Amino acid sequence: MRWAPSPSRFRPVDGLQAHYRDEGLAADSVPVLLLHGTSASLHTWEGWSAALRGSRRVISVDLPGFGLTGPDSASDYRMTRYTRFVVALLDSLRIARADIAGNSLGGEIAWEVAAAYPTRVRKLVLVDPAGFPLASTSVPIGFRMARTPSLSWIFTRILPRNVVESSVKNVYGDPSRVTPDLVTRYYELTLRAGNRAALPARFAQMASGADTARLATITAPTLLLWGGRDQLIPPSTAARFQRLLPNAQLVIYPELGHVPHEEDAARTVADAQRFLNSP
Repeated sequence: MRWAPSPSRFRPVDGLQAHYRDEGLAADSVPVLLLHGTSASLHTWEGWSAALRGSRRVISVDLPGFGLTGPDSASDYRMTRYTRFVVALLDSLRIARADIAGNSLGGEIAWEVAAAYPTRVRKLVLVDPAGFPLASTSVPIGFRMARTPSLSWIFTRILPRNVVESSVKNVYGDPSRVTPDLVTRYYELTLRAGNRAALPARFAQMASGADTARLATITAPTLLLWGGRDQLIPPSTAARFQRLLPNAQLVIYPELGHVPHEEDAARTVADAQRFLNSP
């Protein structure tokens, strides 16, 4: 009840009860689909959704293993699973084509869908996307625990709130923007049954860099948005995406971190809107 008020809905998608929101102009033939990153949820896009829904149909969803969608029964968190889930969601909603925006893991899923299903994606907005091997200068403590076999069992059984608070502050360019309410949201959704066990499984199944050659095949116009203070996927990675993506432009926000769409929704969504509305 706390985290899924209207317009939240649940529907069966590829074997899961997916938590999603479908807002804005129902007549929009090419909706905007928003995909969150690791350990986040559809709530991370609330600022963007509020700005976009006056002129677009906007769909956001909790990905498998996160938020209220929860864990996959087969503990399958490979990239092929995530791309299949996204396409199944589009099919379920009878959406032939969409603009897809994604952050971090969601960004990787977005470009993987564009590579595998080019007719399903009109434009891409990649916000600090994953895909290349990480060259992090700092990793949130929660991620470090989940990725370390000797500590992951502690993570799945005991999760102090201050671990979540530290992790959220780590991905903000300005940690003072992290409010107690924001920490509560991340903390309570992480405690959803099965989510803590899903995170180590997701990290164990990562294959960073395995598919990056496919970036060169993507024909969808792409906007890269990057936080200049991103310590998890540093902005130097943006150049690697630009070298491979044939039709990409880049905007860097010097003072923002790994989740610039959440940290400064107004500024980032304005750039996204200009791009999405351009010919």
